[in-house]
Amino acid sequence: MLQISQQVLRTDLAGMPLEWVDYRAAARLYVLGQVAYACGDTLLRLRGGINSATHQRSMLEIHSIIATQGTHQALHRQRGDYVPPLTNRALFQRDDHLCLYCGGRFSARNLSRDHVRPISQGGADCWTNVVTACVRCNNFKAGRTPEAAGMELLAVPFIPTHAEYIFLMGRHVLADQMAFLHAHFPRTSPLLKRRPRSA
Repeated sequence: MLQISQQVLRTDLAGMPLEWVDYRAAARLYVLGQVAYACGDTLLRLRGGINSATHQRSMLEIHSIIATQGTHQALHRQRGDYVPPLTNRALFQRDDHLCLYCGGRFSARNLSRDHVRPISQGGADCWTNVVTACVRCNNFKAGRTPEAAGMELLAVPFIPTHAEYIFLMGRHVLADQMAFLHAHFPRTSPLLKRRPRSA
């Protein structure tokens, strides 16, 4: 059985991913008639009271993916010049919790944000200049470039598209949600090669 904390993927009418919502927000959208259609598996069934006239119990099925009507503030994020906010959580997810210097996989508390070109040397705090590094490698590299420190990057940092960012910010992304999001990734996305880790 799924946990009640499982997120629902919300899209617009055209099926473009917008955001993750919890089951309460999804239920509210259903009740307000804003859900145009649903796809994916049924996550849970909410049961209500019994109607005194029909003696039927109300029930609402919440699906893993819902398309909603109306405009949404996330629609401007579909433009080509959109850059998602850079957070350590999203960065660590982008790099699959791997140190891009030694290749080790670490928990978030043992990772840090490393600036490939250090800020002290004019580097920017942006997606294309930051990578995930373990604390040991980041301390060894210090304020130097990878070349000056004799270190090699294992992957090229990239800016995620909005659909990739939605994927990165998801918790416990289900197989049907993952397949839906993958359909919106660029063909060259490094995230397409990623295999889900066993829980």
